[in-house]
Amino acid sequence: MTFTRRQRFALVLLITASFTLAVDFSVLNVALPTIGTDVGFPLADVQWVATAFALCAAGFTLLFGRVADLFGRRRLFMVGMAVLGAASLLGGLAGSPAVLLVARGAQGLATAAVTPAALSLLTTTFPEGNARERALGLNGALMAGGFTTGAILGGLLTDLLSWRWAFLINVPVAVLAVLAAPLLLPESRPAQRPRLDLPGALTVTLGLLALIYAITTGTLIALLVGVVLLGGFALIERRVAAPLVPVAILARRTVGWGNLVGLLAFLTETSLVFLLTWYLQKVLGYSPLQAGLSFAVLGIGTVLGGVAGPKLIALIGNRRAIGAGFLVQALATGALVLIGPSGVWIWPLLVATFAGGVANLVVIVGFMVTATAGLPNAEQGLAAGLTTMSQQVGITLGIPIMSAIVTMRSAEGLLAGVHSAIGVNAVLCLLGAGAFAIL
Repeated sequence: MTFTRRQRFALVLLITASFTLAVDFSVLNVALPTIGTDVGFPLADVQWVATAFALCAAGFTLLFGRVADLFGRRRLFMVGMAVLGAASLLGGLAGSPAVLLVARGAQGLATAAVTPAALSLLTTTFPEGNARERALGLNGALMAGGFTTGAILGGLLTDLLSWRWAFLINVPVAVLAVLAAPLLLPESRPAQRPRLDLPGALTVTLGLLALIYAITTGTLIALLVGVVLLGGFALIERRVAAPLVPVAILARRTVGWGNLVGLLAFLTETSLVFLLTWYLQKVLGYSPLQAGLSFAVLGIGTVLGGVAGPKLIALIGNRRAIGAGFLVQALATGALVLIGPSGVWIWPLLVATFAGGVANLVVIVGFMVTATAGLPNAEQGLAAGLTTMSQQVGITLGIPIMSAIVTMRSAEGLLAGVHSAIGVNAVLCLLGAGAFAIL
C-alpha cells in the first residue's frame, strides 16, 4: 500500500519529532564531565542532568496519553514541541546547575507530551495493517537511531563546538514543527470526550516518579512510596467510572505482553550503548568523538531493522518476528562478553552491535504493532501513552541496573564488570524471546 502525499508529509513531521526527542535523551551523556566543569556541577551530582530528563519523560507519559485523548492530539503535540523549544533555549543559555536542571526537566515533560501524541496521531492517520506497520517501522527506526545518533552528535558537538549546541539545535526543529502541524496534521480526538480520572492520574504519575527516582538513586523510602502509590492506582482504576487505564485494556494479551516486550527491548539496547561507551572510553582509551562515531554502525543497523521489521512481520507473523528478533539480539549481545582490552576487539564489536541493532528494531516494530492493534481510535491516545511509558521506563531503568552490576564487580576491574552486565543483558533478551513465544 502506498502513502498519500498528505500521509507522507505527516509521517515526516511525526518521525522527525520522535527522532529529535530520542536524540535529546542521549546527546548529553558523553558531555556530562564537560558540563559539570562549565556549569559548576559537583562530579557526584552531574548525573542529574540525565536523571531529571528521564524522571519527567517516564513519569508523565501515561497522564499525557490520556490528556491527548481529552484535549486533542495535535494540540498536545504542538504545545509539547513549543515547550521543547523554550526548554532547549533555556538549557543552551544556562549558567547555573539549577537553571540547567529546570531546562532538562522541561525537556522531559515535552517528551512525555509529544511522544504519545505523535504516536497516536500516527496510528490514527494510518489504518491498521500494512500501512500502519510500515509507518511504525520507520518511526521505530528513527527513534532507536536517535539514541545512537545522540551519542555521535554529543561527541561531535562537545569536541568541535560546545555542549550548549546539543540544546540549541532543537530550537529551529521545534519552531518548524509548531508551524507545520496545523497544515499537515488533522486534529484527532474521540467523538465523545472521556473524563479525566484525576485520582488515578495523580497516583500513577507520583508513583512512577517515586519508583524511577528510587531505582536511579537507590533510595528505599522512595521505592516503598512508589509501590504504595501504584498499588493505590490499581485499586482506584477498578472503582472509578472512567478509569485512566481501563482494566479491560490491560487484560488484553496484546497490550500487556506487547508493552513488556517494549520495556525489555528499550532496557537492553540503550543500556548496552551505555556499557559500550564505558568500554570504549575507559578500556580502549577512545575520545568522546571516537566513541560516538563507533556507534554509527549500530545506528545503520537500527534503521535497516526498522525498514525490514514490517516485511518480516508480514512474512512470518508478529509473534515469530519478535521471538526471532530477541533471539538474534541475545546472540549478538552475548558475543560481546568476549571483548578484551586490545584495540582489535573493535571489529567484532562493530559486527555484533550492527546485528543486535537490526534485531532490536524488529522487536520494537513488533512491540508497537502488537500493543496498538485491535483498539478503536478513541483509545489510541491511551495505547500510545502505555507504549511510551514502557519505552521510557525501560530506557530509564536500564542504565542504573547495568551500572549497579558493573559497580558490584568493580573490585575485579572495569572490564570484568562490563562483561557481567553484558551477560545479564543477553539473558534478558533470551527471557523476552522465551516468554513472548510461550505465553
